[in-house]
Amino acid sequence: MPRTRSINQNIPHRLLPDFRNLGTVLRIVLLANAFALVCAVAQVSTVGELWQRMLLDSALLQPVLLSVMLALYALNDVLPRYTYWRSVAGILVLAACITLFFSQLGGELFAEANESAVFLDLRRMLLAALLTFVLLTYFRWRAMAMSPALQEARLQALQARIRPHFLFNSINAVLAIVRAEPKRAEAALEDMADLFRMAMSDAHDLVALKDEVALAQRYLALEQLRMGERLQVRWQTEHMPQQALIPPLVLQPLLENAVYHGIEPLAAGGIINIDIHEKNGQLHLSVNNPLPGRTVQSDGNRLALSNIRERLSLLFDVEAEYRVERNDDSYHVHIVIPLRELP
Repeated sequence: MPRTRSINQNIPHRLLPDFRNLGTVLRIVLLANAFALVCAVAQVSTVGELWQRMLLDSALLQPVLLSVMLALYALNDVLPRYTYWRSVAGILVLAACITLFFSQLGGELFAEANESAVFLDLRRMLLAALLTFVLLTYFRWRAMAMSPALQEARLQALQARIRPHFLFNSINAVLAIVRAEPKRAEAALEDMADLFRMAMSDAHDLVALKDEVALAQRYLALEQLRMGERLQVRWQTEHMPQQALIPPLVLQPLLENAVYHGIEPLAAGGIINIDIHEKNGQLHLSVNNPLPGRTVQSDGNRLALSNIRERLSLLFDVEAEYRVERNDDSYHVHIVIPLRELP
């Protein structure tokens, strides 16, 4: 069975946010500064006082925020080992302690007239804990809100994978060679069984890239059985990270789109180029195919490709990229996601 890994272990759809995700970091920075602005507005009566208060608060907030984010980045893989509320309690204590450290370090710079240093430190620690709790509650709510969307996206991906025309074409291709080439027909039936077994299996959030590639190769073998030498495939996987993880049902729909809208309409056929490699901590997946002058994608293919976009956005937020380049004679899809690997 393919090795899989739960989303709770490596991507932001867990109740605790993924503190190594760029989208998470951006949201925390923006929300924390918005919270500081609201607090500053509540304490002043003029615009001039507001700017002064914002500068003073920012001098404390930014180093505290940076230090907390760095600490959570380092603890990102440790926190999921504990229950949600234990992790939350630990994060609240961490934020309060870091706030106290910088408040003490600043000394007179952060002193307030008519307020004792002890009371001021306690107030800042409570505000830091409150802000942290509000942010964690927001990410918990967001994760729970995303769950139905992810389930629906997985279901749509599964439905897009099992296309009747592909099943019928594959069966007819096997029947055409079953007497003349029984060994080849047997191998094709095994490929079909593996393909549909994977399609009908439980939907996991991430699967081993090597298993997804093997599945795509089985799919292409079935299409080559039907199309013969018209369908040529070039794999560039010498720099593919073997332990990488990828959302399931991503590569095969891209290849199906390349076959049905790129190769099949061409009388002479063509070549599909597939390049999978790692660069700068990111996994790059590219599919390039020739394109006839006039190509209209079916609703099913548009659904499958938009489904890939949606799932990448839900799983990886702003760290995922899905780019399409199309000209008169070629179609190129380039996907970039953060590199996640099996332990």
